[in-house]
Amino acid sequence: MREPQVVFGTRLKQARQQSGLSQKQLGLEIGIDPATASPRVNQYENNRHRPGDQTISKLADALKVPIAFFYAEDDGLAQLILLCVQLDKEQQRVLADYIKEKYGVGYCLSI
Repeated sequence: MREPQVVFGTRLKQARQQSGLSQKQLGLEIGIDPATASPRVNQYENNRHRPGDQTISKLADALKVPIAFFYAEDDGLAQLILLCVQLDKEQQRVLADYIKEKYGVGYCLSI
């Protein structure tokens, strides 16, 4: 099991690279001062500094990923999170019902 902060930095970098933004561009997008935008995002990605909850929310919005993606310890789970958020609520409910029935998972939130 990876440390949550290490997972965060890894997922942040993955999402930023996928979006095509540089560290500086991402920092500017979330309102970081231009003089420190790149170094600050670099610190987040390299796990030398953890952003606060408000900044994490801004990062998720800018990168168009759910906050949960940043904390998915497993690459498969991270991929499922990204796929599921592309579905509408009804599609998510149908998928959840299918998974519960197909795989017999015992605990699941109702959506």
